[in-house]
Amino acid sequence: MQFANDVEAANMLHQKYQTLKQEIGKVIVGQHEVVDAVLNAIFSNGHVLLVGVPGLAKTLLVRTISEVLDLKFSRIQFTPDLMPSDITGSEILDEKREFKFIRGPLFANIVLADEINRTPPKTQAALLEAMQEKNVTVGGREHKLEAPFFVLATQNPIEQEGTYPLPEAQLDRFMFNVVLTYPKYEEELQVIKNTTGNMNVTLKPVISAAEILAFQQLVRKVPVADNVLEYAVKLVSKTRPNSANATTKVNEYIGFGAGPRAGQFLILGAKVHALLNGSYSPDIDDVKAVAKDVLRHRLIKNYKAEAEGISVEEIIESLL
Repeated sequence: MQFANDVEAANMLHQKYQTLKQEIGKVIVGQHEVVDAVLNAIFSNGHVLLVGVPGLAKTLLVRTISEVLDLKFSRIQFTPDLMPSDITGSEILDEKREFKFIRGPLFANIVLADEINRTPPKTQAALLEAMQEKNVTVGGREHKLEAPFFVLATQNPIEQEGTYPLPEAQLDRFMFNVVLTYPKYEEELQVIKNTTGNMNVTLKPVISAAEILAFQQLVRKVPVADNVLEYAVKLVSKTRPNSANATTKVNEYIGFGAGPRAGQFLILGAKVHALLNGSYSPDIDDVKAVAKDVLRHRLIKNYKAEAEGISVEEIIESLL
């Protein structure tokens, strides 16, 4: 995908974003912040963890976004008996007595990892390799995944029995941790109307894989002022207890803070947030706009925070 210049590309991204929101809105009622976060991560080339109780249309949201993005979509229902080969694929012996690799559901552009914490660590490790390296290893051979590649994982925060909590290393690979809340009364009323009738919605693809890759390259070119970079780095350093920039609240309630990857995602997310809203360079407000989703899963509370019912969101709010 070629553009005359970066300004034209930025304007095109802003227009495509508006059209994407309109198309997604035909199916998804409300959840504007969640849709914005997922689109931001896609243009940033990041992965998203969607956390919410059952019935909040997490799966429908991901499927709808994959349709309007004109990308190959794959859904994996994670279960306790799921093996790594079930998601990566496996080698079989064909009629010519030769080994042939059969691709698994990971070979798609958008992979919905439904209830990701229900599968054992071995399968989670196979997914982690795909997320980080953009390839899978089967039988000692590497198989590249097709670009663009995104993992949009869902997790139920209520039911923890029989689950395998994601290790911190894997949580850190997710650019955003997005919390879905219950819809407002008016939105829920509209959802019930739409889903209990015979309304059929046809979505049209808005953007292609080639355009997404071009926009991802554009994001990397966006200039960032030094004061914005310094703000992002200082914000991350504030989350680390007993460090020079740590606040009293962090020292009191946080066991471990965010690592350097948080700063990278803050800047990338701020760049995309600025572009999607018609600006050519991010400011501090753009960093603040993505801060909660970036930091939410990277701060580990200590026992005192748990005992006193202090949430991670409260601590992040105090830092902002």
